Parts: sequence; structure tokens; C-alpha cells
Amino acid sequence: MRLDKFLKTSRLIKRRTVAKEVTDAGRVWVNGKVAKAATEVKVGDVLRLRYGNRITEVQVLLVTENPRKEAAAEMYEILHNESTTELDTPNSPF
Repeated sequence: MRLDKFLKTSRLIKRRTVAKEVTDAGRVWVNGKVAKAATEVKVGDVLRLRYGNRITEVQVLLVTENPRKEAAAEMYEILHNESTTELDTPNSPF
């Protein structure tokens, strides 16, 4: 599944167009590498998102095309979640 679609269906980001904009801006990493919207997401991948003033790291547990709203949270496990007001280096995954 495409990265932008995964971010939308898992409800990590509300809209797919916003997910595409975030990935195109270089704010999403897959397994430690900057990813584009078309990057394929697989079970076991680790995603790191810098969105707003939050940095969230999740591991993909399930890839489902059309999950129910209640099942969307089961698609990933949060590994790390932090709020930051100061972004040191915009292209750094850490």
C-alpha cells in the first residue's frame, strides 16, 4: 500500500492530500530513510512522522485497504511519541 494511503486509512493523518503534502515535504521516514508518497508500506516497517509540533514513530502491524474506524488503530503500534516546539534539523529523523 502507498505510504500516503496508509497514513490516511490508519488515521494517523486525516486526509490523503495532507498525507501527500507531508511526505512530499520530507517529513516522513520509512525505516530511517526519507520517503515519498508512493513508497510501499509493508508489515514490520517503522514510520517516523514529523507533523505539526509532534514527532511520532510507529511500527506497521497490519496493512488493510478499507479498515473500519474502530480497527484503524490496530494497523500500527506507537513506538515513540513526543511533542516538540523546537525543530533542530528539519531533515533529520531524530
